[in-house]
Amino acid sequence: MRGKVNFRNLSRYSDYCEKTYARHYQRTFAFVEFNERLLQNLVPAGHELMGVMDCSFIPKSGKETYGLGYFYNSSQDKATKGLEISVLGVVDVTDNTAYTLSARQTPPQVEIEELVADQSVTTDNDEISRVDFYAWHLRQDIQTLLQFVTYLVVDGYYSKLKFVEAVLELGLQQIGKLRHDANLRYLYHGPQKKFGARRKYDGKVKFDDLRRLTYVDQVEPDIHLYTAVVYNVNLNRNIRLVYLLNLKNKNKPGYALLFSTDTELDPERLYRYYKARFQIEFVFRDAKQFTGLTDCQARQQASLDFHFNAALTTLNLAKVDAYLSFGYDADTPFSLATQKMVYFNQHFLEKVLTILVLDPSLINCQPALAALRTYGAIDLPPDS
Repeated sequence: MRGKVNFRNLSRYSDYCEKTYARHYQRTFAFVEFNERLLQNLVPAGHELMGVMDCSFIPKSGKETYGLGYFYNSSQDKATKGLEISVLGVVDVTDNTAYTLSARQTPPQVEIEELVADQSVTTDNDEISRVDFYAWHLRQDIQTLLQFVTYLVVDGYYSKLKFVEAVLELGLQQIGKLRHDANLRYLYHGPQKKFGARRKYDGKVKFDDLRRLTYVDQVEPDIHLYTAVVYNVNLNRNIRLVYLLNLKNKNKPGYALLFSTDTELDPERLYRYYKARFQIEFVFRDAKQFTGLTDCQARQQASLDFHFNAALTTLNLAKVDAYLSFGYDADTPFSLATQKMVYFNQHFLEKVLTILVLDPSLINCQPALAALRTYGAIDLPPDS
């Protein structure tokens, strides 16, 4: 279909009316179980997998819309009024492709406090915040992934004590990003005095002095890695630090601080995993542009939840179909625009034949049909 993916437009391309779609969106569906089974059959054995989690802003208005509030909108670099969804997924690092497991809408503050109370989430006497909800979401839906993944990769917002503890409680290790002014200390490995408390630390980590960090390698042109096992004061634990030095701008070098709670993790693997995290951003992009993530007409919680998960699950299915029906492989860029164009052409041709009461067998055998079916398509593999 073309245009927005909402109840009204769906009814224009099918035999169901707008109200029928609205009623069905109020029903429940086991999206987590469905996507988990899909991943089991889709991802080849032996591929490297990692968990990934991130949030996305959904523009929405309406006084009665569930969950309406102020959330960070990256397109405007500030908090704006709308909705937010927390998405848990999997990245196939081997194929560099992300798949969604579940999406949960960020609820109002009062409901977050109720969820935290029901699940006995540790808050360490801190004020209950949305971080507690993200940890709750992780606890609810990660169980199906524990047999596949060891590492959960997130951006810098999740580098908070209560979230890290939730990840570790589940038996996972977290990979993330630290602030440029993170409070880190070197570990002390020298001789200890005979009496008194043992010395643990050997000074604060200064990011303008790399002499005490171990040089790893140049992973990309002008991108150098340094590493060390240090103590993170805010996270209250030892971490594997990876200092990413960017020398692309010779006049103004930049750096980023990556970390993992697994102190034995190889620094280059840590860097590769965090780089693969960005695949979740392509999921948000494709879902907003092609599967209607931001187009829902409903205001009720159940309908919104169904719509968000349906839009993201459709994207999973489109990636399956790209391999089965379009001849894509790991080296072919995934193009949902091509798939939508081809299937719209096919649907339109079938509709024309039906309205004109023509025999489809007379058309299907024509070689020109393939050209009509792929009319306007881009990035199409030659064998499809």
